[in-house]
Amino acid sequence: MSYVELRNLSKRYGQTLAVDDVSLLIQKGEFFSLLGPSGCGKSSTLRMIAGFVNPDAGDIEIGGELVTQLPPERRRLGIVFQNYAIFPHMHVYDNIAFGLRMRKVSKDEIGKRVSAALEQVGLSGYETRYQRQLSGGEQQRVALARVLITQPSILLLDEPLSALDKMLREEMKYWIKDLQHELGITTIYVTHDQSEALTMSDRIAVMNRGRVIQVGSPDDIYERPVNRFVTDFIGESSILVARVARLNGASCTLAIGDRMFQAPLREGLAVDNEVSLALRPEQILLDNEAGAPGANELKARVIDSTYQGSIIRYRLDLGGQTVVAERPNRADVGVLNTGSEITISWKPEATEILLD
Repeated sequence: MSYVELRNLSKRYGQTLAVDDVSLLIQKGEFFSLLGPSGCGKSSTLRMIAGFVNPDAGDIEIGGELVTQLPPERRRLGIVFQNYAIFPHMHVYDNIAFGLRMRKVSKDEIGKRVSAALEQVGLSGYETRYQRQLSGGEQQRVALARVLITQPSILLLDEPLSALDKMLREEMKYWIKDLQHELGITTIYVTHDQSEALTMSDRIAVMNRGRVIQVGSPDDIYERPVNRFVTDFIGESSILVARVARLNGASCTLAIGDRMFQAPLREGLAVDNEVSLALRPEQILLDNEAGAPGANELKARVIDSTYQGSIIRYRLDLGGQTVVAERPNRADVGVLNTGSEITISWKPEATEILLD
């Protein structure tokens, strides 16, 4: 049973339809991400859940209660923004205790809960430090502790890692996911970063132009994108154009020129249809790498190679169309020369036909 339900939410700012008929079901204890490019409506959706913005249409239900018209303070939500909003004139203890003091909680109870919150986020002993004495990651933990201490039913996170450098972002995304798993708190996370969403989420809603395009687990979103937008936004893919040569029950035969290969059948295909298809670079095996029985095989020419540390990235020509492949950078595997004629292979099920 869903814990958070959004029904046909819409929000317009002037002539701009920021959120367009969004409906979502989020389970209790789930880590659910709203993912999409800037301006896609994800933050506006989060702010409507929080109660900071009123929808023009639709309803929001939390824990079976209709909260669409309730003010933020009556929704039992905690929210952390990307700038953390830590008070610079207060030390860590007072920052975390602030919400409890506003609720007239007793001094002894505040002391117990602040100590517990600091231990929860790994900051015991930081009580007397000020904002200027904290790293970006530590400031983020203070902001989380300040929210968690009020015991919210739902945690809302709006781009909380965007202000951190790359190395700290990598560290903090695992830390937040581990903390959420430990607490079991329902979490709604807004991000434009596909790596964050894929790493942290139980499920993801991909948004574009105010609408939800696809909802699914990280592997559903990555392996089975519903259209060209999701394919392009999640990871990197080579987009090829092919012709449907035959329909074979649960599969179909595609052709690029006179070269044939197999793919899973998609509803609505017919012989001689021109289709776009997506291939992920990590799915392609190069030349002497052993492919699985029944793998697709095509001849290709190496256009160039790019050294990227842990991988070598190749651009390959398939008779006028370009495909990108990646190979781990290992001492026992040589670099393919530009201009080399090679054979590439991949599993038929890794061929994703795009219908729009």
